[in-house]
Amino acid sequence: MLKKITPHDEALKKLLQTFFKEFNELFFPELDRLLDHRQTRFLMQELLVDIVGHESRELDLLLETKYTELDAYVLIHFEPQSYRDADFHERMFIYFERLFERHRKEHKLIIPIAIFTADDVKDEPDSVTMEIPGHEILRFQFLKVELRNQNWRQFIQSDNPVAAALLAKM
Repeated sequence: MLKKITPHDEALKKLLQTFFKEFNELFFPELDRLLDHRQTRFLMQELLVDIVGHESRELDLLLETKYTELDAYVLIHFEPQSYRDADFHERMFIYFERLFERHRKEHKLIIPIAIFTADDVKDEPDSVTMEIPGHEILRFQFLKVELRNQNWRQFIQSDNPVAAALLAKM
């Protein structure tokens, strides 16, 4: 399936590039307190190739920043999603796995974040699990923001520029 490029995705990527700290303050304040924003740099778009499926995709937004808890650099992967995709959570796992494979020696932590902007998106899956009776083999879970599920009244008085920019999608 070809990735649908929408103006919302591009606008959200620009918003995140400009207001990364403010986005985290708004939606992930606990995470934000652990990041040293003076050490943040956006990385070139990564091309992830699926050799078996003969498909390649570019990550939407990837950055490196200092994570104070580990005193190490970590990767944060943002993936805006503006349309319904039943396999999106599996795609996030594949992106994570490929980033882990490529960067595990330099980065102790990869933080995947999905931002759902579609008007009809509700309660999107945010995990992939594999298990057999009595044993969990794998559990992958990413952070997510579903703008349609946000109570816009919470953000109306905010001085945060991200809140102002995203109010119409809440």
